[in-house]
Amino acid sequence: EGDGGERRPWQNREDRGGERRPWQNREGNGGERRPWQNREDRGGERRPWQNREDRGGERRPWQNREDRGGERRQWERKDFRQDTPRKIPRYPSEPGETLLENVDSVRINRYIASTGFCSRRKADEYIKAGQVTLNGKLVEAPGEQVVPGKDQVRIAGQLMIEEQPVYILLNKPKNTITTLSDPEGRQTVIDLVRGVKERVFPVGRLDRNTTGILLLTNDGALGKRLTHPSHKVRKIYHVELYDVPRREDLQKLADGIELEDGFIQADRIDYVDDIVGPKVGIEVHSGRNRIVRRMFEHLGFEIKSLDRVAFGPLETKGVPRGEWRYLDSKEITQLRKQK
Repeated sequence: EGDGGERRPWQNREDRGGERRPWQNREGNGGERRPWQNREDRGGERRPWQNREDRGGERRPWQNREDRGGERRQWERKDFRQDTPRKIPRYPSEPGETLLENVDSVRINRYIASTGFCSRRKADEYIKAGQVTLNGKLVEAPGEQVVPGKDQVRIAGQLMIEEQPVYILLNKPKNTITTLSDPEGRQTVIDLVRGVKERVFPVGRLDRNTTGILLLTNDGALGKRLTHPSHKVRKIYHVELYDVPRREDLQKLADGIELEDGFIQADRIDYVDDIVGPKVGIEVHSGRNRIVRRMFEHLGFEIKSLDRVAFGPLETKGVPRGEWRYLDSKEITQLRKQK
């Protein structure tokens, strides 16, 4: 446009008779390919590094599956990302540690549940059906006592072996149900922890659209203790609202409000990073259903997103959304110390 929409003289062939520049045309070098472009200059042969004959006609070791048993590498499989969690260490249970390590005796249905074979209710059904034996004798009453590590329990001839305790931190994504299964076929948190052979369950609940930290374990005693309100396990949420709340609104939640199921107040509440805006951080210890959403709805605020960033001593730092990892021994000890 600066020169009337025309091409510069050196950009137009008309200024040079419509011809290509010598270096653009083979005619400039007799219509031939450059020496380095033509195999004839090297006898029509491929370069040594281009030809297998220079290495006996064989593929390089890293190019051949036979060198790794004919299998594809993990990262060559299309289903690798879906089927293989990233960098997940083995859980740090001590050798020989079991869920009933320090228990003298337990009801037989609880013992069966500790093996991960089935739930206590299902175990009672097996007992009623006459499929459970204790040290070779048929069990007739569900209140039968079992001494862990000494007695042998079998269901239809299959020996029940106690599981090691497993503790998993999951960063829950949206549109995921916090349950073991869903009759409507929706994705559950159990679907996300592929590769875990133990029968784990979520500790507490997060509704479908709430994201963030969720603990899964097969340690029923610890799970029950962590969810009981008397232990006041901290839960920290980042709340994004459609409107910016005033300081007075935050103070109301800190002082406490009366909901349909009783009084509730925030342990701590403030703007995220101390920046006045629609993002608020709130800490509560209550495990009541949808409690954070109901607190803000009581004041007339609609929540855009809700993310739980801490549960007790656990935080989601370093765990991408939808991913999970095993807890380390220090984190397990901190959880067991929650009172």
